[in-house]
Amino acid sequence: MGNTGSTSPASLGKAHVPHLQWKVHDFSALLETGAKSAKSAHFHCSGYKWFLKVTPPMHQKPGAETPYVGLSLKLGRTTLKPGDTVNAVFELSVYNHAKKIYYGRKATHNFDLNNTCSKDECLIPLQKLLKSSAFLVDDSCVFGVKILKIKVCSPEKKAVMVLKKATTLQNLFIQKKGLIKGTYTWTMDNYHELDLKRYVCSPTFEVGGHKWHVGMYPHGCRNITGHISLFLYLESSDKLCDESGKVVELTLSILDQKNGKQSTITSGLSVFGGDSS
Repeated sequence: MGNTGSTSPASLGKAHVPHLQWKVHDFSALLETGAKSAKSAHFHCSGYKWFLKVTPPMHQKPGAETPYVGLSLKLGRTTLKPGDTVNAVFELSVYNHAKKIYYGRKATHNFDLNNTCSKDECLIPLQKLLKSSAFLVDDSCVFGVKILKIKVCSPEKKAVMVLKKATTLQNLFIQKKGLIKGTYTWTMDNYHELDLKRYVCSPTFEVGGHKWHVGMYPHGCRNITGHISLFLYLESSDKLCDESGKVVELTLSILDQKNGKQSTITSGLSVFGGDSS
């Protein structure tokens, strides 16, 4: 688990100008959904695509009583090369509207194809956030991340500089009512033939007014092998513009036809836009 120190985040000072500023509207609605987490759309830094993830609530340790709001940083898998390790030093933060400054924690993580997400950092106790008029304004809060340093261990031995750039602004709106639900079943009668292929794509299906398909890697994706990898994709002909996205929570299942049981995994809330890799 992430940081287990002070129960309150420290001021990061005026020097903390985040690469991503992510405003989560209707924060109480996010809690009501029961989602495990919510993930931003991507932002760019030093040639890589990154995502910010919030986990409300989380606990410092299993069985701990005090729930926290946790933040973590995710590196886009499509921008990583096999054999590369990206060591990143970064600051995760929440904005204090009263003092007009970010509060948060500094963290570090080694990213590679087997480990694309940092540990959750316990940023602020959930109840403190909910009762605060400084961190939570009109049921909305602002999270941020600033990447301080990147070091890449690569066969190419390339150097990476973190350049100053304008802050990327994103908004996440959570619907309290009217969530659209849909299911799709992909039946593969010729699976043994498909097993010989590297990648297989399902027929297109429609949910929520958009077209989707399921992608399957029978032997795993990239250097993660030995198991089936499943992904949900928005059809390329149905891409959303960069300024918008769909908030999606998905469940992927495989049916064990012998005993009728399903192997299931459920994602957190993610912003599905032009690229969610």
